[in-house]
Amino acid sequence: MKKKLKVAMIGHKRIPSREGGVEIVVEELSTRMIDLGHQVTCYNRKGHHVSGSEFDTTTLSEYKGVQLKNVWTLDKKGLAALTSSFNASLKVAFGKYDVVHFHAEGPCAMLWIPKLFGKRCIATIHGLDWQRAKWSGFASKYIQFGEKIAAKYADEIIVLSKNVQKYFQTTHQRTTRFIPNGVNRPIIREAKEILDQYGLKKDSYILYLGRIVPEKGLRYLIEAFKQVQTDKKLVIAGGSSDTQDFLDEIKELAKQDQRILFTGFVQGTILDELYSNAYIYTLPSDLEGMPLSLLEAMSYGNCCLTSDISECEEVVEEKAVIFKKSNVLDLKQKLQALCDSPEVVKKYKAEAADFICKKYNWDDVVRKTLELYSKGS
Repeated sequence: MKKKLKVAMIGHKRIPSREGGVEIVVEELSTRMIDLGHQVTCYNRKGHHVSGSEFDTTTLSEYKGVQLKNVWTLDKKGLAALTSSFNASLKVAFGKYDVVHFHAEGPCAMLWIPKLFGKRCIATIHGLDWQRAKWSGFASKYIQFGEKIAAKYADEIIVLSKNVQKYFQTTHQRTTRFIPNGVNRPIIREAKEILDQYGLKKDSYILYLGRIVPEKGLRYLIEAFKQVQTDKKLVIAGGSSDTQDFLDEIKELAKQDQRILFTGFVQGTILDELYSNAYIYTLPSDLEGMPLSLLEAMSYGNCCLTSDISECEEVVEEKAVIFKKSNVLDLKQKLQALCDSPEVVKKYKAEAADFICKKYNWDDVVRKTLELYSKGS
């Protein structure tokens, strides 16, 4: 019988939460490891939900068998990850854990602390976060420092894309393990709440669902959509992430087009209904780690339109429509062609869910991750 492990998770904001892809990954890994008999403790940040205090939930000490420890956090842009990961790292250094799993580059800056106390440390690089437009100056340099610490001290590094794997080999001469994220097959829901709240019927809208941050390509999407001849709406669903100025900017960009709708942060039934009833899902990103929203959109059987960055192309292969990154004209032409060709959209929809759910399976992700945990023990 394989040894049951005591695992600590550091670097996410909090679980349960959909504040970002990291939180979804940590929840999936933790709860599935609990089901396999391991002990998992997640070090949640204190502080408000990234999209605003109105989304704050009750502070829990346990979730689906996962122990939750809430660590002190300075709840300010650029300092939340630093302070929470420092405090969590001190706690796990003196705790009885077999493995400490750090998530994202910034929190990895503290990986040396539990390593100093002989803990086995695993790092998952969810993306090259220092490249994100919202971080500059000290924050960007600090995140790069976290990357260097992970490259130097982590026992194993997990990456989510071949592009990042190549980057670590070239930049740090560091071998990494490619373990992409998984996706669950969802329940498809009828348009009820979204009809009542937003007037949205099945196939009446194009959907973007994700964080409202500059690198997601929303400027291009709005500029392109304004030129598309269609009566379909463009629904932009998601909250800002330390990026209120950017949200204000794109709302200003969109205000002359009555077809563009901002829902704010969504979760639960409304999120399910938005995915279930979209005509097209689009992700026009300039930068991704591994886009969980794209996996989710395909799992609901959506026709997807995404930029040609390798992190998106790796995911969709030939099962989605691709446009040239940051090219407004190409994006507009692809949107127009899909709006004019429902039979093409129907074909992509028919193949999406089976393809993505077979290719990306959470049970496989957990098995491969646990193999890395146990390696060398």
